[in-house]
Amino acid sequence: MSDPLLDNDSDAPKTNGARPRGLANGNGERRRAELADFLRRRRASITPEEVGLPDGGRRRTPGLRREEVALLAGVGTTWYTWLEQGRDVRASLEVLEAIARALKLTNAERTHLILLGRGEDPPPCKSPTERTSPTLRRLIDNLGPNPAYLLGRRWDYLAWNRAASALFGDFALVPRATRNHVWLTFMDPRRREMFPDWERASRLLAAKFRADSARHLGDPEFEDLIHALRKSSLDFCRAWKRHEVARGGEGRKEIHHPEEGLMVFENAVFNPAQAPDQRLVLYTPLQDQDTPAKLARLMATTEPVAA
Repeated sequence: MSDPLLDNDSDAPKTNGARPRGLANGNGERRRAELADFLRRRRASITPEEVGLPDGGRRRTPGLRREEVALLAGVGTTWYTWLEQGRDVRASLEVLEAIARALKLTNAERTHLILLGRGEDPPPCKSPTERTSPTLRRLIDNLGPNPAYLLGRRWDYLAWNRAASALFGDFALVPRATRNHVWLTFMDPRRREMFPDWERASRLLAAKFRADSARHLGDPEFEDLIHALRKSSLDFCRAWKRHEVARGGEGRKEIHHPEEGLMVFENAVFNPAQAPDQRLVLYTPLQDQDTPAKLARLMATTEPVAA
């Protein structure tokens, strides 16, 4: 039976159970042709010196030879040639990862290669440290009276502005180990009191986090957070056991601030193109409950966010 809580995500795609049509899910001949062209062009852009191979004398065409890419990737030359010719061969994820390393592909190029080669999104690259681009940080700072923060792939708080600190408290005072949106939602009593519909909101949040975590299976940082939450929060345990998944999240948000009382915002979430695993969360104050004036009073007593 469907659940209205999870079915009402306005921006969730309506597919009626069918996967969307497109490059990733159909038209295999076109995908193979795109893959072949991509591999040839990337191979032509790499010199032997860049991958530690001898020049080998004069070359008729720029870049690496097919047999050199095959050698670097640990695959057969004939099989790799078929791949570049657009033949109907099935490449495993491991082989495509090896080709990506051999051709020194960027993260975006790696994703493109695997999407063309397998018709599915690749698992994310593991990054030991998440960074906030200066452009995003300036954008968040310049949003003025609109509370905003940036969440990392594990929903850790990476950046926030003065309005967000005024509304939710100074994130800089939260220990880095627990400066996480999911953790604070379930473990901070103040957060529970701020949301009049906390039960519903926390369950929906767990469903969204579950959907995100599926893209990071085996990631030790995700596993550690989930383990800590299941050990520390009975509410999280209950929500997690439901195995519900959800997307989206835009809409009206009511927040009960301990000093200013009820405040009403319009909430929106964006994925930056330069960091698609991150999410920019924006709260726009609405006129209801005199929210802009209340937020202005809170900001007047809040220190600016340190750069």
